[in-house]
Amino acid sequence: MLLSHTLRAATLALVSVPALLHAQPRTPITDEAAVMASAKAVHAAVLSIDTHVDIAPNNFTAAGPNYTQKLPRTQVDLTKMEEGGLGGAFLVVYVGQSPKLDAEGFAGANAQALEKFDAIHRLTEQLAPSRAEIAYTAADARRIHAAGKRVIFIGVENGFPIGADLTNVQRFFERGGRYMSLAHNGHSQLSDSNTGERDGVWLHNGLSALGRQVIAEMNRLGMMIDVSHPSKQSMLQTIALSKAPIIASHSGVRAICNHSRNMDDEQLQALKKNGGVIQLVAFNSYVKCDPTRDVPREQARAAAMTELRSEFGITATDRREQQSQIQALADEKRNAYLAKQEDITARRYPSDPPANVADFVNHIDYVVKLIGIDHVGISSDFDGGGGVDGWRSASESLNVTAELVRRGYSKSEIEKIWGGNLLRVMERVEKAAAGSTR
Repeated sequence: MLLSHTLRAATLALVSVPALLHAQPRTPITDEAAVMASAKAVHAAVLSIDTHVDIAPNNFTAAGPNYTQKLPRTQVDLTKMEEGGLGGAFLVVYVGQSPKLDAEGFAGANAQALEKFDAIHRLTEQLAPSRAEIAYTAADARRIHAAGKRVIFIGVENGFPIGADLTNVQRFFERGGRYMSLAHNGHSQLSDSNTGERDGVWLHNGLSALGRQVIAEMNRLGMMIDVSHPSKQSMLQTIALSKAPIIASHSGVRAICNHSRNMDDEQLQALKKNGGVIQLVAFNSYVKCDPTRDVPREQARAAAMTELRSEFGITATDRREQQSQIQALADEKRNAYLAKQEDITARRYPSDPPANVADFVNHIDYVVKLIGIDHVGISSDFDGGGGVDGWRSASESLNVTAELVRRGYSKSEIEKIWGGNLLRVMERVEKAAAGSTR
């Protein structure tokens, strides 16, 4: 009898709440029981997609603990996705930027990228084929979700590993890469990075000549162009060149948090005109900025960073010289350093005050009001420094849906935000490629 009553309450909430939500402006829901009942029903009904999750290849082997299990040190794995009702995720082929834009640097980066492609294929084809499957198209995603499996996409963070060989774009596409950014933190051979804002030093003033060719090739193949890490000029030039909508796979709103990784209103308006989508990111330092500082936390953070630099032999005291020493580390050692640095600065001792799910959804609200519901999505940057109070792992994904319901978003709107808009862009990119000479 109790179960029947609970199901009836959830059904009534799901039916009645949207009727209230379609009113303009949206009507917040204050009854927490109704919020949670509706959120659970909505969350179970929609395909929720997180567009940015970092991975470590050693979690994708049969020899030890792996992504099929509930891993103690990761924010995402298949079990946490299942527990949190997260339908799909872009697992990311990430390679950190190296200052060596030459054959040696490109070769090392390419090898690292292929290792991560192999790891993701191993998960879906050997370790857990009954629980997860790679989606190569938007239609694949819907089919896999309908079959009750986790939808696994592959995203490429940083085009650095393609080197100077344009054919590597197709190789990455054939391995399943469905978006790629042309730079990360540091200028690449393809594009300037947002990090140029720190010192005013630029390499290309936007895109390089090769980067422009890569954009055309991605359009031809049907690979989404990701503009989250490249500079503002690179992003605007990309929109001018691209024959298909673009995405920002994990970015925030500059008007709320003034960080170079976040987009200003001009960029957001350009994204709307392009038909693209910004996947708002739950990364503390991009969600909530505050000029005030917690002194004890800053002291603990500084001590942890001093210990980290000592561990890796970083002896310089000048910030630029430190960056040079970090970039000079061997690829695997540099990536290990950067991962630990992210853990210290973004998770353990963030410079800015802790953000929560409500702060995160403020970014969603802002973009919806500025450019509309059709251009907003969700990303976490989990296992790459992401996470806010209330959404610290994939197992807590329901909390995001609950906050959206609480603010008056309807089921159809939440479906767009959690993945529908992203899949629409993906379909348009696929269609543009089908009309090309691919």
